[in-house]
Amino acid sequence: MNALWRINKYLIKYKGLLFLGILFTVISNIFVIIPAQLVRIAIDYVVESFSLFAPLTKGGLGDLARQYFLKSVFIFGILILVMALLRGFFLFLIRQTLIIMSRKIEYDMKNELYEHFQDLSLSFYRKNSTGDLMARIAEDVSRVRMYLGPAIMYGLNLLILFPLVISYMVSVNLELTLYALLPLPILSLSIYYVNNLINIRSEKIQHSLSQLSTAVQEAFSGIRVIKAFVREQDSAAEFEKSSQEYKLRSIELTRVNALFFPLIMALVGISTIITVYVGGMKVIQGEIGYGVIAEFILYVNMLTWPVASLGWVTSIVQRAEVSQRRINELLDQKSELLTEKNIDVPLLGALEISHLSFVYPDSGIQALKDLSFSIEAGQTLGIIGTTGSGKSTLANLLMRMYDADSGQILIDQRPIKDYSLACLRSQIGVVPQDVFLFSDTISNNIAFGLDQPNQERIIQAAKDADVFQNILDFPNGFDTLLGERGITLSGGQKQRVSIARAIAKEPKILILDDCLSAVDTKTENAILNSLKRIMEKRTSIIISHRVSSAKLADQILVLDDGRIVERGNHESLMSQKGVYAALFEKQTQGGESLEETRP
Repeated sequence: MNALWRINKYLIKYKGLLFLGILFTVISNIFVIIPAQLVRIAIDYVVESFSLFAPLTKGGLGDLARQYFLKSVFIFGILILVMALLRGFFLFLIRQTLIIMSRKIEYDMKNELYEHFQDLSLSFYRKNSTGDLMARIAEDVSRVRMYLGPAIMYGLNLLILFPLVISYMVSVNLELTLYALLPLPILSLSIYYVNNLINIRSEKIQHSLSQLSTAVQEAFSGIRVIKAFVREQDSAAEFEKSSQEYKLRSIELTRVNALFFPLIMALVGISTIITVYVGGMKVIQGEIGYGVIAEFILYVNMLTWPVASLGWVTSIVQRAEVSQRRINELLDQKSELLTEKNIDVPLLGALEISHLSFVYPDSGIQALKDLSFSIEAGQTLGIIGTTGSGKSTLANLLMRMYDADSGQILIDQRPIKDYSLACLRSQIGVVPQDVFLFSDTISNNIAFGLDQPNQERIIQAAKDADVFQNILDFPNGFDTLLGERGITLSGGQKQRVSIARAIAKEPKILILDDCLSAVDTKTENAILNSLKRIMEKRTSIIISHRVSSAKLADQILVLDDGRIVERGNHESLMSQKGVYAALFEKQTQGGESLEETRP
């Protein structure tokens, strides 16, 4: 239960609903006990009435006595029905308080966890799989909700009903009480055992279902590759194998579930037989009346589900404790990105990088080594280099997706850590190398960085990114819905929509991280010419493996293995006849890329 103490803050927050739930549970259980007592009184009344009926009949009062007896029995029936209706009403109120409380807490927990995910750095996501994070925010939170809702509800019911019923049964006859309740502990232990088997098999089914879903998702996502390599039969065989495993585990669960209700009914039946036998002996001995037997049978049936639920509740609590521990592990992780002064001011865009080094914390790979350069506000910086030279790492550091191990990044002569993350990122536009578009309209994808969608800015951004005409060619234009990860568009169109998304927010610093790799040279030139007007007003960083993308920059850096090996503008680098010049020569003559050429 240690891990579950963390959620007591939510119980305190919704203490009003919890208190009402406890109150309604007490009242509901009172209306459970009263009908059993009415049944005892009614049966004893009927038995006594039969003993009086014969003499009254002989005295000529038989019809009057019959009417009076039937009227009394009818009143007992009405009272029992009213008690049942009142109990049902308060059961409804219990669910309207305790179950709604659990749903509200589930809502709060998911929001807290999701907001915490948003605050964590990229290194967290490099270490944790998306599937695991989704399982914790969905499955684990749902299991904790089961503890906060049904487990608390049935637990309270047991804690309140059991003492009320047992104390009354003992007051009537202690020996009969002991005999009547004899099978119930066995029932609780049996249900606990069966529930553990059910949980174990349910876990296996969830795992099999996850594998089945993953296989289907990968098959549908990679359907082009499957068809291109004629692997449809292999894909179908893999699905059949996963489906077979899911079927077998489901059958195993069904077999265990088949034990549940027969086990309950068998033990309840045994308890009823014992009650009737022992109670009958005591009626013969004159210790109790006939109505007591019926009353005790009702009490046994009342206690059956609460006692049976004890094993179920225990199982729920155990699973919730494990899930909450997994949730706590995530909540205890803190972001390494600490803001020192939380400054929120408009940026001009002047950058100064001094002796910057960075090692990825999860892999230990050193991506940058003693990097130093500066760029004035409004200037354009070109960065070219081979795969793994540190280009994208530098872009991530400028966005503060990570913090550097050593060295310093200054923006407008202030350390980057002094700015609030929201202030910094809202004024930097990034077009990543790995383009991600949401399953939404093209218009909403372009307007993603805007607080208030502005159709004029959306259209202008599409024109500047040279994707406006492509969008108009779609039947629904800007309202065209994109498939998962933008699969509706070609690679070049996705990159240009991503560029439009970045420039629509009118950032002070624009970072193009190898975002023109999927477009041809003609389109690249058209986009760069359109961006000239945009880049004149803001600091721009063009990261590319193509010289043609960076040659118009005011300053060009050539990176290799995390170090700057050459720097200057296009003319000065060409005159040096070094790596840049050799690259320019190869790309303009042979069309090779820098990815194939290392210094």
